Amino acid sequence: MFIVDFILHIDDHIYNIANSVGGWTYLVLFLVIFIETAAVIMPFLPGDSLLFAAGALAANPEMRFHVGLFMVLFFIAAFVGDICNFFIGRTLGYRLVHHRFFSKFIKEDHIREAEVYFEKHGSGSIILGRYLPIVRTFVPFVAGLSQFPVQSFVKRAFVAAISWSLIATGAGYLFGNIPFVKAHFSAIILGVVIVTLLPTVISVIKSSLAKKKKA
Repeated sequence: MFIVDFILHIDDHIYNIANSVGGWTYLVLFLVIFIETAAVIMPFLPGDSLLFAAGALAANPEMRFHVGLFMVLFFIAAFVGDICNFFIGRTLGYRLVHHRFFSKFIKEDHIREAEVYFEKHGSGSIILGRYLPIVRTFVPFVAGLSQFPVQSFVKRAFVAAISWSLIATGAGYLFGNIPFVKAHFSAIILGVVIVTLLPTVISVIKSSLAKKKKA
């Protein structure tokens, strides 16, 4: 499956993109992060692993990319994407979830899980959810769906986006070109994906067990 291969070998793919389009790499990666965040139907796009790989790319002097510019662009993509997602949830809500076409991509179970996560962690879920694949796509939508105050959402989305960009991209810049990390990059990316997905998986399992007990 292409998306799995892309995530596991994201460093190779980003290097190939960089060699093919040069400075347009900034725009390509910006769009990937924006779409992952803003488009409710694309939660499967890589996020953390892409930022880490981009940081590693910037640390390679031969590639001539600027880690600071990556950080700024990823912050903007994540922040603006969250705002767009929030207003989609606020204005369309379950009409989108139950739409004949969009229901193929937006699983109601994912919305329910995000609602449980949002109820459990409150407004903090807007920041915490940014670090969890899939959840980070649906939490802004659910926040909008629940008519969460716009100003409060914007403040938390700002903190979430800027911290995520600095941490994930900075980690790639600092550690991405260490020989051991480069030699085991795919394994490390897989580890990052597993660790970030683990809370979501545990939540799904708990929810499934709870439903079986009720049944």
